[in-house]
Amino acid sequence: MLWRGLTELQVGTDPRWSTALTDLSPAAARALAGLPSGSDVRLLRSRLDAAGTPTDEVEAVIGHLRRAALLVDPATPRPTTPDALAWSLVDGPGAGPDERTREAVRVEGLGRVGLRIAAALATGGVGNLDLVDPAPVAPGDVEVGGYGAQDVGSSRVGAAARVLHDAVPGVRLTRTSRPPALVVLVEHHVADPVRHRDLLADGVPHLSVVIREASVLVGPLVRPGDGPCLRCLELHRADRDERWPALAAQLVASRSSLLGGEEVTLAAVGAGLAAAQCLAHLDRRGTAATGTALEVRLPDVVPRSLTWGTHPGCGCTTLPP
Repeated sequence: MLWRGLTELQVGTDPRWSTALTDLSPAAARALAGLPSGSDVRLLRSRLDAAGTPTDEVEAVIGHLRRAALLVDPATPRPTTPDALAWSLVDGPGAGPDERTREAVRVEGLGRVGLRIAAALATGGVGNLDLVDPAPVAPGDVEVGGYGAQDVGSSRVGAAARVLHDAVPGVRLTRTSRPPALVVLVEHHVADPVRHRDLLADGVPHLSVVIREASVLVGPLVRPGDGPCLRCLELHRADRDERWPALAAQLVASRSSLLGGEEVTLAAVGAGLAAAQCLAHLDRRGTAATGTALEVRLPDVVPRSLTWGTHPGCGCTTLPP
């Protein structure tokens, strides 16, 4: 509750749902401004009555709040986390990302970007994470809140597990017997077409994150059989540049020698965008449009959308379910 004047209050600040209560009596305004967080209608009525508010004004205030969807049924579960609170405002009372605790996500590639994605998923309530990366922690991976200097040279998977357990002790870091709900593929320079082939064949949704020299490409999020796959993108690139297949093959073959650090602002923004795509998919909210990726480039680091269609020479959408 925020004062707008002696007889006017505002509830909330987001333009999508904030509302003003105007022409209040001074006593009613004081009573409403003093309401504690989590007040119910019974307390609201008692405070207004105690302030000597006329009955018709009490009903008008309650009706206004009800029409603005600011009153919640007492039986509705209260949000218990920042994520649940924010999403209950977006989706309405009782909504929230509770299903995440039952989902499993695999993150392949645990440099700065991959670890940040895994950390966001764990903090956001994803119940099970499968971490995959054969490489050791490099000096360029070290950052505040992530890998420490003591981790350099040790297994990325082991060090990442420690970082995540320190922040979210309840997260499970194991490979489940059932297919994951989503796989995040964090790669450098180019998406390896072989790496995602089995995921496509098994019908497992996967998000591509490609870290390039001074940019990050987040997406597309591939839903097998629905929209373009990562091979479609490669075929589109080959249509524009006939030498692209040769370049891509060299990048995949020499990936280990090309690996470098991941610039801090690109890592932060790219990982945030990727985590948002992942959580929206797990919550079944719908992410960016099918076949869309978000490119973040230095120096501005402002996401821009790139869109592709299904390539006629791929055949991925004709695969059986």
